[in-house]
Amino acid sequence: MLKQFFKAITVIGCAAVMASCTSSTNQSQSTGWGVNDPSWGGFQRTDNYTQPVPLRFVFIQGGFFTMGRNQEDLKFEHHNAPHPATVSSFYMDEVETSNIDYNEYIYWLDRIYGQDYPEVVDRARPDALVWNNISGYRDPMQDYFENPAFNNYPVVGVSWEQARDYCDWRTDRINEYILYQARILKKDMGQTADNNFNTDAYLAGQYSGIVNKGLTDMNPNASEKTRGVQKKDGILIEKLRLPSEVEWEYAALALMGTSNQERVTERRIYPWNGKPLQVRNPENPYRGQMMGNFARGRGDYMGTAGALNDGADYTAPVYSYFPNDFGLYNMAGNVAEWCLDVYRPLTFEDANDLNPFRGNVYTTVVRDEDGLIAEKDSLGRIAYREFTDEELAGRANFQKADNRNYLDGDYESAIVDDWLAKPDEEDGEGAVASGKSTTSLLYEYGTSSLISDKSRVIKGGSWKDRAYYLSPATRRYMDQDKSASWVGFRCAMSRVGAANGGTISAKR
Repeated sequence: MLKQFFKAITVIGCAAVMASCTSSTNQSQSTGWGVNDPSWGGFQRTDNYTQPVPLRFVFIQGGFFTMGRNQEDLKFEHHNAPHPATVSSFYMDEVETSNIDYNEYIYWLDRIYGQDYPEVVDRARPDALVWNNISGYRDPMQDYFENPAFNNYPVVGVSWEQARDYCDWRTDRINEYILYQARILKKDMGQTADNNFNTDAYLAGQYSGIVNKGLTDMNPNASEKTRGVQKKDGILIEKLRLPSEVEWEYAALALMGTSNQERVTERRIYPWNGKPLQVRNPENPYRGQMMGNFARGRGDYMGTAGALNDGADYTAPVYSYFPNDFGLYNMAGNVAEWCLDVYRPLTFEDANDLNPFRGNVYTTVVRDEDGLIAEKDSLGRIAYREFTDEELAGRANFQKADNRNYLDGDYESAIVDDWLAKPDEEDGEGAVASGKSTTSLLYEYGTSSLISDKSRVIKGGSWKDRAYYLSPATRRYMDQDKSASWVGFRCAMSRVGAANGGTISAKR
């Protein structure tokens, strides 16, 4: 009896210990095993995660809004009809990418790749010739990118592809700085073309840098006592990218400034309140000041001497005019901006109503014959490839890697009887069978339209546009390898975790 009594007491004690440890940060609440403890196997868990946010980025709390507008555009195309959408929370650069920002990028490329791969540097440079105008004198603007007078002005002459590459580069430089600040890596100014800090290469274990102190590896089977940073540690930032079209429009409108408890009190035309065509500040002490940089009328780009309306003939410094209610500058005027999306006139009919987007091309890392991530390339970067049809066979959510023309350009969306498009019954060839894009079935690029799978959305007005284009709902597009003197860009970053910027309280 006494033995059974002590056995019962032991069981009750163990149960009490388990109950008391359910809130412990060093114990698994699903198994009771210790975490962050080598004696318990070394499983590591990151608690109290706070997402690292780069300098100059502001939080854009997501939500529901009506995207688009009722008015046809100036070409009598109604390609932005109103439609409901929900946007997840994200972060956005408060200003456009400036010349000095991009100059730092070019300088780094030249320092790392200039000697061995000068074509990499040349490929990234802005096109200075975008300023040329056959019937206008713009020679001084040829030095716009290099002249220090324009350091803090938005960079232009940059294609969508160049802007995307800049976002990747900025991600790597910020992550490298984070590791330096955390004293995990030392500064290394001797990096080379094939051995420079790249986030993917670092996480894949193919770049080590000059290690200052690694993180403790709690795996008792590990050959080393320390290790490099991993994604699960929560130290590195999310990948920077261009904002999607819906993100850009939502951030520009900033309807949080005109809503009360989910009730939008005013449907804004521009990123500010006011009458439909009001482009001047109505509030004291700034009454009458222009809210953005645009062309007020034919031949009027900045007003008369002594009373300049927006004060800029071409672009203006990125921190000019008034920020919107999210704290974003120049979301109307100055330069229009690249978005991540592939352009289609009927995107609003085809896209999802939660984070709508066209342009998904799903990729995976290239692996060697042993199944390991392939060796990084001569530029120090990890290679990616599109998924094959065989790899995607049987999936329910997507069946092919390249979905840019899904429901608007693919064979299924084209009602035609064209042997060039339909697979031949005998040899199975044709645009579909050969894997070629069938977008031209609906959009004859260069013949009846300029739309292709490389057409990218441009949002916002610019220094050369009339007030119509200041509305965030307006849509334009251009090929992703083209550039212009009126198009720039800014970076965005996804928000991970709670959408409200904090935590959702648990109710028990």
